[in-house]
Amino acid sequence: MAAIFFAPLYVLVNLYIVRWIFLWTGSCSTFFQSIGFRIVFSGIYLVFSTSLLTGFLVKKPAPLRRVLKIMGNYFLGSFLYIFIVILTADIGRYILQNSFHLSWLKTRSTFVLCGGICTVLIVVISLYGFFHGSKIKTSTYQISIDKKPPNISSLKIAFFADCHFGYSTGLLQAKKICRKISQEHPDLICIGGDIFDNEYEAIRHPEKIQKVLASMQSRYGTYACWGNHDLSEPILAGFTFPQNPDTLLDPRMKIFVEKSNIHILEDEVLLIDHSFYLAGRMDPDFARKTSRNRKTPAQLIKDLDRSKPVIILDHQPKELQELAEAGADLDLCGHTHDGQMFPGNIITRLFWKNSCGYLQKGSMHNIVTSGTGIWGPAMRIGTNSEICIIEISFRN
Repeated sequence: MAAIFFAPLYVLVNLYIVRWIFLWTGSCSTFFQSIGFRIVFSGIYLVFSTSLLTGFLVKKPAPLRRVLKIMGNYFLGSFLYIFIVILTADIGRYILQNSFHLSWLKTRSTFVLCGGICTVLIVVISLYGFFHGSKIKTSTYQISIDKKPPNISSLKIAFFADCHFGYSTGLLQAKKICRKISQEHPDLICIGGDIFDNEYEAIRHPEKIQKVLASMQSRYGTYACWGNHDLSEPILAGFTFPQNPDTLLDPRMKIFVEKSNIHILEDEVLLIDHSFYLAGRMDPDFARKTSRNRKTPAQLIKDLDRSKPVIILDHQPKELQELAEAGADLDLCGHTHDGQMFPGNIITRLFWKNSCGYLQKGSMHNIVTSGTGIWGPAMRIGTNSEICIIEISFRN
């Protein structure tokens, strides 16, 4: 429903951008003042700016839908920075004109120069965001847990989340993930949900991605929990629409995961090597939409041997205090993307106790990853795609 709410604002902002472009290009040359140019430009801009909607509405042919979806994801990222840069320039010019009364700020040449700088800045930011979004860095955490499991003295976990395999993320990113993990030789691989991006059909070469993910090697295997986007729902500009609960669970998603040698934990706890517990929580949105009951932290952990370490996979970094009080030692989360694009990385810190990185809650360690994929706009600015390597030492 959020997409419908923002639609009028989206239209108004686009009108503001097009007006600004016409004013700037018209100041550059009389050619750009012609009706012909403005009609052609408006038509091209309309195709890009509405590709989010047309990609959502057009179902067939599949290749056209894919082109429109990808076009919309790329445009959405650039659109944000076009608006931010132009608005900042307009506000800055207004303040300078009214505060210092500088006459040269009102000249045509100044406006042309300002527009040129804005255009270059937008292009550079957009290109950087597009290429930076696919790069994966490795973040390393070293923590200690005051427990002594019987068979191990340390544990190395490779943790990642939010792959969002779909129109913007696919086989190439899967290969990068597996290459990074293979270099680390982990004991355990954990995935914190949002493996999919709501549409199974959006994935190109799913069989090839399955083989790549299945090739990940570790001592204890690969485990995951579901995220809020691991459901079959219509998605527009990153926002989902209500759907019949009977069609939310796409069986192909579970088959994909099983063929990737990934074990899904749905409010389940496993004792691994008689040494530590690994629990996968049901995502709250996933549970609500599929009419399932989600266990509380106390219900999930109550029957465990507390002398052994308890590791939790939980897509959203919620209920940190409750998990700590229930006896969890390590809580691994995703979901936030660290805001993905500036200023989102600032905004997410207002809503989450730990929007990205490390936080200690009592004796529990909480680590939130920014994810390996992208949601909505096909770019990252001010954040990184990452894999987390967590080196745990156990002590009495």
